Amino acid sequence: MERPKRILLVEDEFLVAAEMCEEVGDLGLEVVGPCGSVEEAVAAIRSTPIDAALVDINLGGIWAYPIADELIARDVPFAFTTGYDRASIQDRYAEVPRISKPVPARVLRSLIQTILESRPAGRKAATS
Repeated sequence: MERPKRILLVEDEFLVAAEMCEEVGDLGLEVVGPCGSVEEAVAAIRSTPIDAALVDINLGGIWAYPIADELIARDVPFAFTTGYDRASIQDRYAEVPRISKPVPARVLRSLIQTILESRPAGRKAATS
């Protein structure tokens, strides 16, 4: 039996993270995290096969770009969840899907489906 898809959740706000974890779990997906810091997220990426990720772009005043870079290096599809507008995000991440918080449940489900489908068929989850 195939393991459930693993979604890395990077979010530093407890209530938002709890709600998103519940939504991801309700989809039959496995949550990795939630990770509340850049260091914690990078460690998770390096130690756990990840199929996709949802990344809050600002973690307690620290930009999450090192997380994005780790995901890109491992060819893991992801999206930013943020309260910031597109103009606030560095140009090199312009193609990364972005969704404004708070994220309604149906929008979150659609976003997860979209980023999971962006992984070509047969491509395995990134491993360390």
